[in-house]
Amino acid sequence: MNKINKLIKGICLCLVFALVAWFLGQVFPLIGGPVFGILLGMLCHNFVKDAKDYQVGIKFTAKKVLQAAVVLLGFGLNLNIILKTGAQSLPIILSTITVALALAYLMQKVLKLPLNLATLIGVGSSICGGSAIAATAPVIDADDQEVAQAISVIFLFNVIAALVFPSLGQALGFDTSSGQAFGIFAGTAVNDTSSVTATAATWDSLYHLGSQTLDKAVTVKLTRTLAIIPITLGLSFIQSKKNRTHDQRFSFKRAFPTFILYFILASLITSLFSSFGFNPSLFNPLKTLSKFMIVMAMVAIGLNTNLIQLIRKGIKPISLGFTCWLGITLVSLVMQKVMGLL
Repeated sequence: MNKINKLIKGICLCLVFALVAWFLGQVFPLIGGPVFGILLGMLCHNFVKDAKDYQVGIKFTAKKVLQAAVVLLGFGLNLNIILKTGAQSLPIILSTITVALALAYLMQKVLKLPLNLATLIGVGSSICGGSAIAATAPVIDADDQEVAQAISVIFLFNVIAALVFPSLGQALGFDTSSGQAFGIFAGTAVNDTSSVTATAATWDSLYHLGSQTLDKAVTVKLTRTLAIIPITLGLSFIQSKKNRTHDQRFSFKRAFPTFILYFILASLITSLFSSFGFNPSLFNPLKTLSKFMIVMAMVAIGLNTNLIQLIRKGIKPISLGFTCWLGITLVSLVMQKVMGLL
């Protein structure tokens, strides 16, 4: 009973902070709830680090609630829509992901960064920001400090992209009579969903395109999100082989992250319901709950993260993040040019 009380205390603490972060994220969507959550958690780190009554619940939220959030994230993936309109961007998505992961690996060697941190930044940059980091962290056994560092780096380049890319698009001569080309660019070159939305909506607003750019960008972004599945599965196999002793045989069951299986099932359920004529908006409450649970998990991670140490170690991760971000941007532009979209 005492352990249950401690569990509830920690979860409730994360819940209260998450409500504040969620509200701030609605007011300042360019920053987003997860970033506010991790910042609030880090600012309050010193007040709870010695509070043992809360630690059980905080650790539970950082791990189990995070995994549950990733599962619910699957209800936001309608595979029917992705197959119809997202296939056009697939070569660009595959190219940007490949380049980002390769750059992350090379820069990890050059900068001598922890492999887990480089992996989180590479995956977050190339797939879908905080959601990809949330899905990858449990698979590679990343600690809270590494997750916080990766989220912070991704956030920095999200903001820069949202502010700079509309002007960059204009300078590069993107078609202003349609949102298709810039929508693909925003969907492939911007990391997090909130920043993709902000960037695409700005382009729509500038050139009075209604929601053309936004619709295209979000579809491309959802297509990118599917890469979570093969990436996490691949990383789980690598991690499993790394952790097993010489007398252990490789076990597919042990290596397979169960929460990713549920994530796949959730996306299949959404797609199946859509095929039978149900409105996909039926699953909107679950998508919203998923986003809120990610905010809760980010609060928990922040509560276990030392802000001062994070700042001291910031230069190298930022350099890695910049390299990935620049590589993704250039590859996206080159691929669009090659495919005749730009």
